[in-house]
Amino acid sequence: MSSNASPTAPAAGASRQPVFISLQTNDISRGIVDAIVADNPEASVSEYPAMVKIDAPGRLVIRRESVEERLGRRWDVQELHLSLISLSGNIDETDEEFTLQWGARR
Repeated sequence: MSSNASPTAPAAGASRQPVFISLQTNDISRGIVDAIVADNPEASVSEYPAMVKIDAPGRLVIRRESVEERLGRRWDVQELHLSLISLSGNIDETDEEFTLQWGARR
């Protein structure tokens, strides 16, 4: 990836098939959702009682650094699983990012 590429730009050959993640509505997930929206401009948020669903075309990235900025504290990507209800897409999880996408990984 070039230094000018967006951190959430799809990998070459990646599908634009929609992915989604659904989270319980709580104080921590609000910060996660805010980070997702900031880092994934094509993402759309649907709020339901006790749940929020975020859809994105092709790829959705949750960045540790972005979530930490919104929560005002250190955040381990593994903490995402405490609020997770459901998701669609192939998962690629590192200490820095949780990525959902279909097809080739970057």
